[in-house]
Amino acid sequence: MRILIADDEPVSLRMLQKTLRRAGYEVTAVRDGRAAIEELCCSDGPRLALLDWMMPEFDGPAVCREVRRRRGERHVHLVLLTSRSSKQDVVIGLESGADDYLIKPFDPDELKARLHTGLRILQLEDNLVEVREAMLYKATHDALTSLLNRGTIVELLAHELSRTRREDGCTIAVLGDLDHFKLVNDTHGHLVGDEVLREVARRLLSSVRSYDFVGRYGGEEFLLVLNNCDAKKSLKRAEEIRTAVCGSPIVTSQGPLVIAASIGAIASRGRIPETVEDFLCEVDRALYTAKSAGRNCCRIAGAEV
Repeated sequence: MRILIADDEPVSLRMLQKTLRRAGYEVTAVRDGRAAIEELCCSDGPRLALLDWMMPEFDGPAVCREVRRRRGERHVHLVLLTSRSSKQDVVIGLESGADDYLIKPFDPDELKARLHTGLRILQLEDNLVEVREAMLYKATHDALTSLLNRGTIVELLAHELSRTRREDGCTIAVLGDLDHFKLVNDTHGHLVGDEVLREVARRLLSSVRSYDFVGRYGGEEFLLVLNNCDAKKSLKRAEEIRTAVCGSPIVTSQGPLVIAASIGAIASRGRIPETVEDFLCEVDRALYTAKSAGRNCCRIAGAEV
């Protein structure tokens, strides 16, 4: 575990370094508060720190306040070292953002015990962050395909349409539906159907840019939000996506399956409806037009193709 020690007294600094290295810590040592702040506020900076109260540039409490302000949610466990022992000083140190307070001269074993407590706190925080991120992922992604779920992709589309209005840009929405997908489930079983959906999701993701969005809109329907696009290339992009999905058979546990898809698309340039629901209704009509035209093709909303 990396630890930062900040002390402008050379002898004290060397003693701390020796003690901590023997305890297995990777030590970064600085001699003033400004250097401590810069080290601790780096994205990959130490998350455990021993700070002397009295230092040049910034004192220990000032370092605590600045680290708390700049690091945000990413917690750094800060321990103040000082010869000040009054309750008022303890309160000032803790209210500045310090997690612990150790009075000089301190026992090395007590120091190591307090640092172990800090490590447990950091581990607990990391566990909570992992749980929170996992819950957020589950709330925004489809469990089968790992694509964005319907609520999230629609929300992102609404956000992009709003941005398009402000910046006079163009967003293309692409709604695709796998043709006769029920036959796959009825003939080969739902597990094979799931294999197909997962592979379609993978192909869709590989067919767009890193800043585009792909979501599962319904059972076998997928919605793509393409940002900063040329409206004149809507049909070309839709056809590229259809080809990416249907251009080769999908290998499943029951053998390769040929999949077809109908696609509707709409560009926001010059035709941004009042609501995202109206926008989706238009692209849905384009998809229905593709189905009526014989399936396995693309149609653009409002276009006579």
